[in-house]
Amino acid sequence: MKYVIRVKPGTSQEKIIESTPGELTVYLRAKPHDGEANDALIKLLAKHFKVGKTTIKIIHGHKSHTKTIEL
Repeated sequence: MKYVIRVKPGTSQEKIIESTPGELTVYLRAKPHDGEANDALIKLLAKHFKVGKTTIKIIHGHKSHTKTIEL
């Protein structure tokens, strides 16, 4: 299953909001430095979807605020 993720790094809280089906907005505390935000994103999504971290892959947008992930 694929999702389009809009990432907002460096916020005061971590949360996931489903804007439309298949599209999520994710607020992260981690800064977009040395892949910290991507690691935090995968960890938060794994907890949200109740799957292992290795199940989630970023397939597009590693250095962008808009990412495509696959479960």
